[in-house]
Formats: sequence, structure tokens, C-alpha cells
Amino acid sequence: MNLEKKTIKAYYKLGKDILYPICRSITGKGIRKTLSLIKEEIPELKIKKIKSKSRVFDWRIPKEWNIHDAYVVDKNNIKIIDFKINNLHLVGYSDPINKSIKKNELFKRIHVRKDLPNAIPYITAYYTKYWGFCLSYNEKSKLMKKYKDSDLFRVVIKSEFNSNGNLNYGEVILKGKTKQEILISTYVCHPSMANNELSGPIVTMCLINYFRKIKKLEKTLRFIFIPETIGSITYLSKNLDHLKTNVIGGYNLSCVGDDRQHSCILSKNENTPSDRALLEAYKRLKIKYRKYSFLERGSDERQYNSPGIDLPIASICRTKHGRYPEYHTSLDNFDIVSEQGITGGYKVAKKSIEILLKKIIPKYKVLCEPQLGKRNLYENISGVNIKKIITARDFLNFLQYADGKNDIESISQLIKLRPLKVLKIYKILLKNKLL
Repeated sequence: MNLEKKTIKAYYKLGKDILYPICRSITGKGIRKTLSLIKEEIPELKIKKIKSKSRVFDWRIPKEWNIHDAYVVDKNNIKIIDFKINNLHLVGYSDPINKSIKKNELFKRIHVRKDLPNAIPYITAYYTKYWGFCLSYNEKSKLMKKYKDSDLFRVVIKSEFNSNGNLNYGEVILKGKTKQEILISTYVCHPSMANNELSGPIVTMCLINYFRKIKKLEKTLRFIFIPETIGSITYLSKNLDHLKTNVIGGYNLSCVGDDRQHSCILSKNENTPSDRALLEAYKRLKIKYRKYSFLERGSDERQYNSPGIDLPIASICRTKHGRYPEYHTSLDNFDIVSEQGITGGYKVAKKSIEILLKKIIPKYKVLCEPQLGKRNLYENISGVNIKKIITARDFLNFLQYADGKNDIESISQLIKLRPLKVLKIYKILLKNKLL
């Protein structure tokens, strides 16, 4: 067994046996515990925190939520719903409660999926005052028949909200030769779900383990483990200037662990180095894939492509979120996420990053059109056949598209010059400190 297979096997086991049972939410002890366990495997991980109630763009970080216990007992003091048996039984971010209520009031707050009668749905109420429980449709139906409308139930939810708490996330930076960066983002906020949650962190850990062993990375790699939506918004609000200056590509990793299909959501305009590298990776690996429109987005690719943010980030999936029947239910477990599925997601992400690492993506350093004459790049210069080989217009055309979003191959197509000639132009402009 080679080293990569051993790594995948070890991190798959960590996800299945250790991380899967943890009750995670967008804040709280579950996320901190998850990040701490990842740090034991990846010591480079820095765990950071941002205070609750902090303003992050148009949002505020919610109060930190922690859950200690939750259950419902019937008139005979028998538990009919128990959070400790499955943490999906409780609606995420539920308010604390301890009171007796009648059957009709209780059952209005028990959520089910009628289309998946044996599945416990995953429901949250992050930004709304609410409490509730989740059961399979079949189990709720049995309870409805078993009890009378007049029966009383004791509802107990031992949760707490801390306005002095934090939102936590993890970050690993692998320094490269240049300031140009590739951003890999995944999330750690969903409890007891394998594909929609843990497949992303497992694949990301495998990628870190592989790339940290490369001594001279061409570009810097930045990996973040965040809670979905509020985590990416928070991270962007704290790091946007740096990211916009340095990130030349990257990927959001979610639902990368089943073995049914490969799929992706390209960036908003489908024209970034990330998009081209990902499609090239599928081609090189001879993988059939499904490309979804950005209008069908649903994970953190939403935030990275928002107006004013506009980072060149695409999403890599196996079966896309919302497109497999077990999505957001208790059936999203390690029966559908396999080592083989994780390996497939890892290979696509790894190959895409390797392609991005090798791409030359120039960025123009000065404002407006440069004076080529003082740099001996205009036609009236003396030198080694510059006039015959490369014209001033060639230089200027190159610079028009050297916006940090186009690689050498793309610029070659846009200005209709052979790649080797464009590479020569790049080297001359670089030597003249225009890039």
C-alpha cells in the first residue's frame, strides 16, 4: 500500500470513527473539538476565533450555542426522543426549554421527511428563536397513533447561548516561492453527516498531507476549515484585501466522498484559471463529470463569487449537494461515503491544484499604459531584433489581459499569438518589473 492510500485510509477512519459522532454547529464546543482533533493530525493548523456579535459585512456572528442534552419523555417517563442517541434529533440552535406540553403542540415541532420515511432530517434555526425535534416519518407516525391528544409530554432542551462566545475556524498556510496563492475551503459545521460534511475535511487533510511534503511549492497554498456561510463570510471580512491581491485560484470542497459521479460548479463567469485547471484535471484523469450552472450553487462558492468579492473559486464535488437522496438526513452516513469515493475526490482536487501550481498567471503592476520607450521596448530601440520578433503592440496587448485572472495559455488565445512567443513577452515584461 503506497503512502497516499495509507493517508486516505487513516483519515477516512478518523472521520468515520471519531469525527462523525460529534455534534457540530456553526459555533461551539463541537467545532472546537473537531478542529483540535484535526490539529493532532496536522500540527500546522492554526485555530482562530472571532467574537460573537462581531459585524462581518451584512451579518453579525451569532451567539455561541452549546447543547448538553435534549429529550422528550411521555406520561410514563419513557424517553420517546433522545438527542444522545442521534444528535440530528434536535433542531440545531434550539432554545432551552423545560416544560410539559400537549401532544398537538409537541408534534407541530417534530420535523420529518415524508419522502424518506426512515430518515431523520437535518434542520437548523441559526438566526431565529425556535426549538424543535426531528424524527423519521415512520417513527413519528407510530407515536401519533400511540398517544392521545390529551396526553402530556415533558420537553427538555439543555442548551445555552453565550454572547461572549466565539466563532472558530482553522487555517493552514503552506508557503510557496511566490505570494500568489491557491485557496482551498471546506466546512466543519454539520453534525453526523458524512458526504455533506466530513468528506470535505477528509479530502482537505489528505491534500495538506501531500503538499506539505513538497519542498519548493511554486505558489502558496491556503487551506481553511470553516463553518459554512457565516464562516466564509467572516473569513472574507477579515482577509479580503489580502485574498483579492494574492489568490489566483482555488476550490470549495463539499460532498466529495460518495462514489456515484463527479461534478463541479465553476466560478460565476466560468473563465478563471481555477475553472480551466479543473476541467483540464478531469480530462487528464479521463473522468466523466457533470458541470452544474452557477445558478445551481449552494455551498460556499456563493460567498467567494459574490459581487465585490469575485475570487476565482470553483467547487469540486462527487454527487453535488442536494442531488443525492440522503442529503441533509441521517442516511448521509459512511454507507455512502467510501475510501474509494474519497480517493476519487482527492485525485481530482490534487490534480487541479497541481495544474494551478504550474500555471503562469501574470498581473500588471502599474496603472494605465506603461511608457515602453524608456524600457527599450518600443520600435525605435536598438537591440536584438525586438522590432522584428515582438512589437510594442504585442507587449501592450499582453498587458491588457495580464489582470491576474488569465494564464499564459489564455492570453495566447486572446491576443492570437503562439504560447512560446507569449511566454517570451512575459519574461521580458517580468524582467522590466511591469509584472
